[in-house]
Amino acid sequence: MLQLLLISWLSIFHPFYVSVTEINHNAKNQSLEVSCRIFYDDLEHTIEKQYHTQIDIVHPKDKAKVGQLINDYIKKHLTIKADGKPVVLNFIGYEVQEDAAWSYFEVKGITGKPKKFEVHDDLLYTEHPEQINMMHIAVGGERKSTKLDNPDSDAVVLF
Repeated sequence: MLQLLLISWLSIFHPFYVSVTEINHNAKNQSLEVSCRIFYDDLEHTIEKQYHTQIDIVHPKDKAKVGQLINDYIKKHLTIKADGKPVVLNFIGYEVQEDAAWSYFEVKGITGKPKKFEVHDDLLYTEHPEQINMMHIAVGGERKSTKLDNPDSDAVVLF
C-alpha cells in the first residue's frame, strides 16, 4: 500500500511513460493476436513530431488516416520474430479507452506452439528518455512478462 501511495505521489511531480504490448498465441486460429496500449497523448505527440502532421486520436477528422499513421509508426518500432522467423503485423484497428489508445494486430499462419519470441520494442523512445515498455506474451495458457527500459529495446522470451 505504501509503495502504491509513493508511486501515485511521484507521478504528480514526474510523469511516467509506459506502454504495454500483449502477444497472445491463438492455437485454434493459428495466429498471434497483438495489442499495444499507449497513452494517446504521448502517441499523438510522437506521431506529430515524426510525421510532421497534426492528429487527434480521440476525435479524428479522418479515422482511417489516423489508423494508417498509428499502424505505420508501430510497425517501425515493434518487430517480432516467432521461432526465428519475422512475423508480419496486420493492422486490425485502434480504439481509445480512457487515457489510452489500444492498437490491434493479427499475425496469421502460426502453426504449432511457438517456443521463442524475439521482440524489438522502442515505442516512444525518441520522445521519452524515461519510457518503459512492458510486454506480456501468452502461449498455451502460460504467460510470461518482461520490461524494457529505454534505451533497452530487445527481449527474448522462451516457452
